[in-house]
Amino acid sequence: MTITEAHPSLSSRLKHETAAQHERMHGLMDAAKPFASREGYARFVAAQYLFQRDIEHLFADPAVRAAVPDIDGRGRAAASQADLADLSWSVPEGDIASRGVAMPEALGWLYVSEGSTLGAAFLFKAAKEELGLSAEFGARNLAAYPEGRAIAWRNFVAALDSDAVPAHTHDAVIAGANAAYDRFGQLLADMFETA
Repeated sequence: MTITEAHPSLSSRLKHETAAQHERMHGLMDAAKPFASREGYARFVAAQYLFQRDIEHLFADPAVRAAVPDIDGRGRAAASQADLADLSWSVPEGDIASRGVAMPEALGWLYVSEGSTLGAAFLFKAAKEELGLSAEFGARNLAAYPEGRAIAWRNFVAALDSDAVPAHTHDAVIAGANAAYDRFGQLLADMFETA
């Protein structure tokens, strides 16, 4: 057995141990059909706004900032809010679900958000092709970071897998990711009024 097999990286563990949650999100999105209409899409953006507000709440934690040095360039709450205005949709209100979340669980929340940004390329294409939206109108929340999706993701994975995140904290990071997936799943269910 190699060292890698005995001690998988945190990013590898996250990918494998949250795979079922990731698939569940695909199922929820398929059921919601957010690109079938602008109204449906606005419901998705409302869920995105609340989730990104949760994420950005974590940015104030000095330990999070130390673990993810380029944190200031991340987060999409403002973009989601601008998209809701484009779509003439009210900005939803609600409690911040990440209140009380701290390192290392916060990294799990960020993992879910950053992974969704990487995967949003397909959603962005659907918003353009199905709904006529763009990075300047209605689909800002799905647009790539200025440095590109792949570079931003690689930088985040490097932060996850660095020595700054000790192995004894990895289970807590994974628990944080599961909590974040649960939160976004509940937001989708609420916005689309599904069980």
